[in-house]
Amino acid sequence: MPSITVSQKKRGRPATGETPRIGVRLSAEITAAIDKFAVDQNPPLSRSDAVRTLVSEQLTTLGLL
Repeated sequence: MPSITVSQKKRGRPATGETPRIGVRLSAEITAAIDKFAVDQNPPLSRSDAVRTLVSEQLTTLGLL
């Protein structure tokens, strides 16, 4: 009688995204400015999307992107 083969589960939390995550600590003043920018967009952005937009715009302005 053949034995049953069971595949081992991978250890750790499964990957949730394809791009690397970067953690940054920001002052309350900068966070408030980002939140204001996010709300002022049409349609309003999430804080993460607002940060990505601001960084992307700045890097494009500097010719780095």
